[in-house]
Amino acid sequence: MQNKWLPAAFLMTAAGWGANQFSPLLGAYQHDLGLSANATTGLLALYVVGLLPGLLLGGPLADRRGRRPVVLAAVVVNAVATVALMLGVDLAAWLVVGRLLTGLSTGAVLAAGSAWVRELSHPPFGTAVEDGAGARRAGVMLSMGFSVSGLVSALIAQWGPHPLVIAYLPHLLLSAAGVVLALSCPETRSAGSDSGARGGGIGDPRFRRLVLPVAPWVFVGPTVAFGTLPGLVTSDLPGLETVYAGVTALITPGLGAVVQPIARRVAQRGERVPAVVGLLVLAAGLALAAASVLWEMPWWALVACLLMGTGYGFSVTFCLTVVGRIAGPAGLARLTAVFWCIAYLGFCTPLAISLLAPVASAQVLLLVLVGLALITCAAVSAGDQPDRDGQERRRADHIQRLRDSGVL
Repeated sequence: MQNKWLPAAFLMTAAGWGANQFSPLLGAYQHDLGLSANATTGLLALYVVGLLPGLLLGGPLADRRGRRPVVLAAVVVNAVATVALMLGVDLAAWLVVGRLLTGLSTGAVLAAGSAWVRELSHPPFGTAVEDGAGARRAGVMLSMGFSVSGLVSALIAQWGPHPLVIAYLPHLLLSAAGVVLALSCPETRSAGSDSGARGGGIGDPRFRRLVLPVAPWVFVGPTVAFGTLPGLVTSDLPGLETVYAGVTALITPGLGAVVQPIARRVAQRGERVPAVVGLLVLAAGLALAAASVLWEMPWWALVACLLMGTGYGFSVTFCLTVVGRIAGPAGLARLTAVFWCIAYLGFCTPLAISLLAPVASAQVLLLVLVGLALITCAAVSAGDQPDRDGQERRRADHIQRLRDSGVL
């Protein structure tokens, strides 16, 4: 079987689905349960509180004990979290439990699953030879679940019966199917196999100079798209606020998945080029989002979502590819976990905008983000020179990974 990575990647899709199925329902929770804007955006950010320990514990555990048991157990917990969210329609405290468990389990899946898909894609388990192919597959499959879940949840919530319960059923079905399919996937890391193995980490200069500044911007665009814009530009779309939020949740990470192969080709022009393109396009999207909020133009806001989705796709591809080049098999899940920890800080953006509303308007805060994104872009691109020995370094890294895997 040449596509052993597919069932594992399907679990990444299930995790992405569980992570974002809640987001388009923010308006419904405000309307049906009477929750405030700060409370709903707080629940959105609460996911990050659970995510960070999930990532920090799941990555090292997967390096020590193996990818397969960590991912499968985390997906089961992810389904339990969805059940808690379904109970939240009667008692809001269950929403807190559900969001925390969603973050905890998704973090473990991201850390261990990204490494699992990457290793299943390359020898000796897979046939992919292109550097970064496994990382790209993990990112695309995650983005698919992340995007489609938003629209499906929104459509159910807009027109379905018992929307704040039924909207979560697709994730339960997806998780169950994913676990069954993934039972056939082999383990790629044996228990205790990390001793003495080579593996780069956060001390690597490439991580500090390239990944660290770009990672926080990965989820700024998507969360602004579905966590901030729908509540600010839909006054002329009465009754369609939830569907609008679902559309933004679809097109923003969805386009991010579509452009990731393009980002890989752009990377051939230089290691930092995808990051520069991603940050510039993200800045343009945030600027257009600010204009859309100022003049309440929902259709222009959708164009802004497309730009921010493109920025997301380029940024996440860049970061995952660099992480894959830095880390050896012994530390891949651990370093991937650190990256996701930094990236998911962007999930707090809607909450920050909501809390700062008494101080500055949303459009002003969005313009501040534009300036910060441009500063980051300048910092990342500073000193970027033609990578004359880049191919040689990547070839050496690839050979070392094959040796660590026992192929050479």
